[in-house]
Amino acid sequence: MPQPVVHFEIVGGDAAALHTFYAQLFGWKIEPRGPGGYGLVQPSGPDGITGGIGSGDGGDSRHVTVYVEVPDVGTALDRAEELGGRRLFSPDIVPGTNIELGQFTDPEDHVIGLTTAITPDQPHARRAS
Repeated sequence: MPQPVVHFEIVGGDAAALHTFYAQLFGWKIEPRGPGGYGLVQPSGPDGITGGIGSGDGGDSRHVTVYVEVPDVGTALDRAEELGGRRLFSPDIVPGTNIELGQFTDPEDHVIGLTTAITPDQPHARRAS
């Protein structure tokens, strides 16, 4: 797969209950890492991907999102829009990391995330500074 799924998120109303559920169901180790009870799920083997489980911003914010690794988040968002998708947010850098994210919806409103690791010499890395 040239642009693989590299991360997932499971967001719901009760982060602690979701942590317990997935830890008991799949044996996942979930490390607390951020607001809303967000926890990071580390892969248990070389073929696994990272994930995150947490609480939403209220309302009906329950969802599952996959993140696809792409060479350039902005270019992939532009292409998604050309093909009938809708940009949810433009490339942004996760604070304290070298990870750039963006999200779009496909023509049937599924939310898909895009990600890439950036280096300081990339022009888009300076946008979020």
